[in-house]
Amino acid sequence: MKTKRQAKRSEDIDAALAATKGPVSRFIARNYRHFNAASLLDAAKGYEAHLAGGGKMLVTLAGAMSTAELGISLAEMIRRDKVHAIVCTGANLEEDVYNLVAHDYYERVPHYRELTSQDEQALLDRHMNRVTDTCIPELEAMRRIEAVVLAEWVKADRAGERYFPHEFMYKILRGGKLKQSYQIDPKNSWLLAACKKNLPIIVPGWEDGTLGNMYAVRCVTGEIKHVHTVRTGIEYMTWLAEWYTKTAKKFKNGEGSIGFFQIGGGIAGDFPICVVPMLRQDLGRTGVPLWGYFAQISDSTTSYGSYSGAVPNEKITWGKLAGSTPKFIVESDATIVAPLIFAWVLGQ
Repeated sequence: MKTKRQAKRSEDIDAALAATKGPVSRFIARNYRHFNAASLLDAAKGYEAHLAGGGKMLVTLAGAMSTAELGISLAEMIRRDKVHAIVCTGANLEEDVYNLVAHDYYERVPHYRELTSQDEQALLDRHMNRVTDTCIPELEAMRRIEAVVLAEWVKADRAGERYFPHEFMYKILRGGKLKQSYQIDPKNSWLLAACKKNLPIIVPGWEDGTLGNMYAVRCVTGEIKHVHTVRTGIEYMTWLAEWYTKTAKKFKNGEGSIGFFQIGGGIAGDFPICVVPMLRQDLGRTGVPLWGYFAQISDSTTSYGSYSGAVPNEKITWGKLAGSTPKFIVESDATIVAPLIFAWVLGQ
């Protein structure tokens, strides 16, 4: 039996894992040893192990991660086949494109905590919509995208065709109408990277985003005759159910599974994780596997009854995870944590 002195220390194991990686990973291995920092590293190692075992990974985006420019790291994860499907809010879908075409017009407000009501009104008068410390320019971002996507909505509506929200965005990007307006390096747009891979994207609750509001307006005015020209909610769930089932069938001899990497909470995470109990319990497809890996970055508080803040083991009772499923939760700021986990997985 090994003594404590003879047994390999966890920091030595982590250092060995990081030895072949870049400086960010080596920094993490040396410094991130306890508490949320250790959870971050555990989740990163688990992500890497899941992929090494032949698994696929679904990533969910809540909050304002696109405005936080998560695309800088997420796009590379997509290009390197470290992400196989994305579930995001309507805001994250559109805000990546806003940043792509209007980045130079964005304004940062580092003293946002000190703003008065009059300061906020002044921003509104200038058509600057604030997200924490960042203002999105309505005219250069939202209205520019509205004009381009409206043409696609009307075209599909008149042709009797129906597409998902992300498919309309893919059409716009592939059509090249926005290319001359790019204001960031295109490699930093996660949606552009996803488009090139034709990555599956699910956008539950798209209707509550800015473009969803604009679409509703066009239905009210009659410019769009058929409200269902844009496919949403339930159709996204049925599509996800078939994707999950088909993807799971590709795994042989128990090797590989589908993992769930959740950034934030809300509908982006709650909607897709339910596909497993729906398939197993409601459809009776008992052979469909549970999620094979789970990690969440969250600052939600469990004691308030928050599902987003619930510990992963609660999901066992809902038929989403197994007792043996690798589970991780990092209670911290996703804008800090997610790029570091991605850096580890990318070997940076």
